Amino acid sequence: MLYSTGTFEQWQDDHSLDRACDGTLAQGGLREALHASNLRAGGEGDSGYLTTCRVHNSDTGLELKLRWSTSAPPSTSLTWYKEDYNGVKGQAAPLGNGWPGVTRYDGGTSQVMVALDCVNQKNKALVAYGDFSGRSKDTTLTGLGRVTTETAQKAAAKYGCQVKAGEQLTDVSATRLGTPETSKPLKQAQGSCTALRGLAPEAAEGGVPEAMEYPADAQTPQVNCYLATPEKKPGYGLFAYYGASAKDFLASEGDRLKKGYDFTRGERDYAWATAQCPQSAQPAVFALYRLYDRDSDTYPISHYSAKFAESALKTFADHEAKTRGCSDVRMAPAPK
Repeated sequence: MLYSTGTFEQWQDDHSLDRACDGTLAQGGLREALHASNLRAGGEGDSGYLTTCRVHNSDTGLELKLRWSTSAPPSTSLTWYKEDYNGVKGQAAPLGNGWPGVTRYDGGTSQVMVALDCVNQKNKALVAYGDFSGRSKDTTLTGLGRVTTETAQKAAAKYGCQVKAGEQLTDVSATRLGTPETSKPLKQAQGSCTALRGLAPEAAEGGVPEAMEYPADAQTPQVNCYLATPEKKPGYGLFAYYGASAKDFLASEGDRLKKGYDFTRGERDYAWATAQCPQSAQPAVFALYRLYDRDSDTYPISHYSAKFAESALKTFADHEAKTRGCSDVRMAPAPK
């Protein structure tokens, strides 16, 4: 009778959700993310992580991976840092509501990442990744955000990591930068590009009078600001990384930055800097890239101006450091 009515199968599904991710899976938001009521969870068995699990229905699913920031960084396919010079593919939007996290989108894949510092364990954070494959909607991202952040919070408590969590997510925006309507005059910037408003005349001379930005958020572990051409093509990307994100960024891209790697098949067309921040012993990292447009197979900015790039990055880094209470901003010297 239990089999014929589906009661036993439903019990199995519910039990799998309770056991998922070592019992830390937060189920609030699951049905909002996957738009289904019959869900089942299973472990992924990835030994490189603290715990992993996958939740799915008959059509689609989401995957969670949790790790300590002190462990080996994940693959570049999970962190996406190698896309920073590739148009706006490396963009990350603040998660909001006081969470130190971001949302990312690439084609049909959405990701939420959150890094919760352990206030009782210096220089350690619990990092969680929630990946969803399929068509993203606002409700999908909000559900994915809830599952990822709340699972990270439960896991931190289980493993003795005391954290400062944000408020429950109720609306995670699916807005993405890069299209013409997301561009505005730099002098009107009020979010992640605010620091560069004073450089509007120099930016216009350098061919990038426009800005594409996300709302300012002092909790996000990654900040993105794009300077665009009069044709509203992203020409320069400015990025800030903090804590676990800074550590993982350097693990992915540090050697190439230090050695003067040619990111976009031309001359050295990037600049970077560091700063010391009170939240972590890991220095914050700031980077500027001249961006490559794969759609047209060209650089929207044909000539890289090292003078403007260094001025823009220093201004951006100084503003970010002041906002976060960081100090000792240092521009990295050009490699020999």
